[in-house]
Amino acid sequence: MSERAPSPVFELLLIFVVVFISQWIAEAVGLMGTLFVLSPPIADRPWTVVTSVYAHGNVGHLLSNSIALVIFGWPIARATTRIRFHVFFLVMGALAGISEIVVSALLAVVSSVVAALLPVVAIPTFPATGGVLGASGAVFALMGYLLAGNRFSSGIASVIQLPQWLAWVVFLGFAIAITLATAAPGVALIAHFTGFLLGLLAGRARVLNDGTQSAPSQPTP
Repeated sequence: MSERAPSPVFELLLIFVVVFISQWIAEAVGLMGTLFVLSPPIADRPWTVVTSVYAHGNVGHLLSNSIALVIFGWPIARATTRIRFHVFFLVMGALAGISEIVVSALLAVVSSVVAALLPVVAIPTFPATGGVLGASGAVFALMGYLLAGNRFSSGIASVIQLPQWLAWVVFLGFAIAITLATAAPGVALIAHFTGFLLGLLAGRARVLNDGTQSAPSQPTP
């Protein structure tokens, strides 16, 4: 009998640690931003779309994402294949990071234009994000997937047939609520929102279901 392959959650935790150590080395030689921080223009350092997903700003950032990964990722990992899990994590994290850069830049431009056109009105301005790193967007995607893709929520969805537009409203409402609940200075809210919303949609579509294993049932290891 062959030994069971390690959980992709454990593999991700190991990657986190290896990348974090690599960040120390990169920082010492002045390459931290070049190698691990996703920043505009994205095309100048396309590899950071990938590396930024596994990098973290400090030990606290690393620990919080690692704990959340275990809580939300473990039941999902048990219900899908290793390859699907890793691809999902990377794609969701990359899309969340890109959205943080692109959407924040658009909001900065729009808010500046509106403020210039309406100088007598106090229009809040939104600064563009200079750079982003961390697995938070991918972790929020796992959270959203677990919420929408478990047996309980799937059972409710099969009984309550919501119109497509109303389902979108519910998903958006969940994403906004969770994002605001985790808001804090320095937090990439757009990345969190994007990851959670994409996770909800992916969970509703059961994209990680390989047809042979059951859907995640509860958010516990």
